[in-house]
Amino acid sequence: MTGAATGAGLFISFEGIDGAGKSTHTAALAAAFEGAGRSVLCTREPGGTPLAEKLRTLALHEDMDGITETLLMFAARREHVRCTIAPALAAGRVVLCERFTDSTFAYQGGGRGVDWTLLEQLERAAMTNLGQDGVFVAETAPLVPMLTLWFDLPPALAAPRMRGGGDRFERAGAAFFDAVRAAYARRMTSAGGRIVRIDSCAPKAQVQAAMLAAVRAQGWLP
Repeated sequence: MTGAATGAGLFISFEGIDGAGKSTHTAALAAAFEGAGRSVLCTREPGGTPLAEKLRTLALHEDMDGITETLLMFAARREHVRCTIAPALAAGRVVLCERFTDSTFAYQGGGRGVDWTLLEQLERAAMTNLGQDGVFVAETAPLVPMLTLWFDLPPALAAPRMRGGGDRFERAGAAFFDAVRAAYARRMTSAGGRIVRIDSCAPKAQVQAAMLAAVRAQGWLP
């Protein structure tokens, strides 16, 4: 990948199992970009718009099967991109998103066992033809982040960091999160270098230094 021109919109996603520290690292990277004079939008999935936040509540707290859960995730994502992410990118902002489509492949594909081919079909269907008043259109290929930072942490180490019992995902067992982690690794192998694995077992300062190094390698930060 190559560095974007100064002022061009940048789209970076943060991935990892619950407890990997995504929120903390998102805030740190936002501060680095703001210090470099960039306008930053921090957002999350599922969520990012009033409708997508309602779909988030359903997905996190209502019982459902894996297919229903997957459809809700893609519905929320399409709304999020059309109404929040695409306008920010068109305005030249840096968009930092906690979770994006890679999470669906990891959690619904790996954790719930939803067929990978079906996820790819839904990704193409939901994440193309995204124009809103001519602001943004991706006619043929799904929108993907320009860089994805995968904060990799073994589930046994992540468990003590979780808030505990808050939603359906946080209550899932170790086998579920092992499958999620394996799916992230599988997704990385097919991402053509877009996904950078960061060892989240290291001390926070070291993790954030690795994150900043990955972003600087793209030419996006001094």
